Amino acid sequence: MSVSCPTDTRPRELRVDGLNHAFGRDEVLAGIGFRLPAGEVAALVGPSGCGKTTLLHLAAGLLTVQEGQVSNGFDTTAFMFQQPRLLPWQTALDNIALGLKAAGLARAERHRRARGIGLRLGLAPRDLDKFPHQLSGGMQSRVALARALVLAPDLLLLDEPFSALDVGLKEELYRLLLDHQAARAMGVLMITHDLMEAVRLSDAILLMAPAPGRIVCRFELDVPAAQRDDAWVYRHTAELLQNAVVRDAFGMPPLMTGAVAAGAPAAGEQAAETPVTGMPAGGSHASALRLVATPDPALARSVSRCGG
Repeated sequence: MSVSCPTDTRPRELRVDGLNHAFGRDEVLAGIGFRLPAGEVAALVGPSGCGKTTLLHLAAGLLTVQEGQVSNGFDTTAFMFQQPRLLPWQTALDNIALGLKAAGLARAERHRRARGIGLRLGLAPRDLDKFPHQLSGGMQSRVALARALVLAPDLLLLDEPFSALDVGLKEELYRLLLDHQAARAMGVLMITHDLMEAVRLSDAILLMAPAPGRIVCRFELDVPAAQRDDAWVYRHTAELLQNAVVRDAFGMPPLMTGAVAAGAPAAGEQAAETPVTGMPAGGSHASALRLVATPDPALARSVSRCGG
């Protein structure tokens, strides 16, 4: 009934089993279960109010587990919130070093590490001496990401940290995050409303539906994130948006009868069925999205609608 502490024999993974949660009489989460192994990036996607942030807070140990189990086998976990949440009376450098200070590192060593990661994330030396109100929103986001990464976490939890950023800055931080994740085989569990962001960054997409919050589909992406170009991301995002359960979860209207699927073959071409949508796809554009059925028998009906 509580978040388990890691032991030497526990596998390096985040494991969630039979997780239910309520605030008073309001049932927020029901039957949540998944595994996040080291080196995997998983995205929690779904509409507002489906319990994504509550689930992330339970995974981080910020809320007490009421029913079910959350077992974190990683040695070090870091959390990046939707807002930077920087201390206004501290410089950018000291904000980055905050977790290192709490861990007891000497000032010179924590500043050395904080400066190194800050410069890697594109902060200029002069930016590190500024206070949060002197930084742009993008710079504040870099500081917040640096504050998480300087702890060298094995597990990184992200609550929509890129949602307020412009597209250019998003792309830059995506690359920095993926480079760091690949170098450390770090597990990443991220929340996003943005399906394109999920397709660009994640190895697995966990689709949540509301009332109560539950995982209705898991999609796996077979192409490594570093090898996905813009065309690949756009095509597979469009493929997800043609899926009936994805549309239903986000409150989108059903596809119009006779609508042409993205990548549909021209007249006379042979159609092939995609594993996600069950809709025609162009012969040269094989899908890299693969549905993995959720193990919860109660969700079998939803899973069948996912195309599995």
